[in-house]
Amino acid sequence: MDVEEIYKEAGALLEGHFILSSGNHSNRYLQSAKVLEDPKRAEKLAVELAKQILESGLRVETVCAPALGGVLAGYELARALGVRSIFVERKEGQMQLRRGFEVQPGEKILICEDIITTGGSAMEAARIIEELGAEVVGFAALANRGFCTRSGSGKEPKPECKLPADKPFFALADFEFEMYKPEECPMCAAGSEAVKPGSRGN
Repeated sequence: MDVEEIYKEAGALLEGHFILSSGNHSNRYLQSAKVLEDPKRAEKLAVELAKQILESGLRVETVCAPALGGVLAGYELARALGVRSIFVERKEGQMQLRRGFEVQPGEKILICEDIITTGGSAMEAARIIEELGAEVVGFAALANRGFCTRSGSGKEPKPECKLPADKPFFALADFEFEMYKPEECPMCAAGSEAVKPGSRGN
């Protein structure tokens, strides 16, 4: 599966001058919401991701996604795996399990995002789930920004990666973009104005 081509066809691989959630700048941006707006495309991607997880032999009872970005990806992955789907969300800045969702002691939960950059949001979700007594067995995403390494890739994670080394991480593809600190951004130096897309910007 050519995941980059699927993103391009969906208008989800943007080129320009962007401010990332980290505050750094980049000339490319992944907008997974554009990929997931087509249910058939979302299903196709989730089924492919589920294949990796099933082939690994990992036992998953529930998929949990951090809202908002991960909700559709998490739901479709849960459907492909034939398990329950839940999500955590921020309230007053803190990630919480709400809306009547519950987890059981020892329940085996996979954390799913649309995109994993450093894994910060995924780890926030994992901490909430573990505080409630369930077991986080792994992490998954449609796209990996390249800071963390997919299971079996043989690559070393970058220092910014927050995912634990002892838990598997599944993703369909790596997207490694050039990133710059604002004060070192060549696009800013050339007079270009950065925009902030995504769930935290628009």
